[in-house]
Amino acid sequence: MRIRRVRGYLIVFMVGLVVSGLTAFPLVSESRLLVQVMHALSVDSLLPGPAAFLGSVADGLRDASVRYPYLAYGTDWLAFAHLVIALAFVGPLRDPVRNVWVVQFGMIACVAVIPLALIAGPIRDIPLYWRFVDCSFGVFGIVPLLLAYRQIRRADTAAPQPLVAARK
Repeated sequence: MRIRRVRGYLIVFMVGLVVSGLTAFPLVSESRLLVQVMHALSVDSLLPGPAAFLGSVADGLRDASVRYPYLAYGTDWLAFAHLVIALAFVGPLRDPVRNVWVVQFGMIACVAVIPLALIAGPIRDIPLYWRFVDCSFGVFGIVPLLLAYRQIRRADTAAPQPLVAARK
């Protein structure tokens, strides 16, 4: 039962990575659609700062895709990295106790999102509120990993220990 819960938490995390990765490919159309939806829902009048920022991002992505399409190659690699990291969690899905280090790595990565957003954000002129949005990926991402890690540790301590010590 414990291992089933671990697998559920890991699947939630992996799905998040895959969705994040896949949505990094069509940034131009996605950003334009987001701006249109915000306008249709009058979010731009409620939150003019974020709406203006997202409009600027959409314009910048569109302009860059026309003039410098090779820049999108960087976000293609970002997408690829998300997909590959999701694949790394297949190991813990198969044997969570033996591959607990992958879960620990994921938790470290989630924590590392925060200083990256807070350090690189001002350098790249990212508004403070958007840096907090970026930080939320690490904050929300670590939750299923922490839950999985706790269950893995419990499963490890509940497992019967070998009767004979390993030879050196």
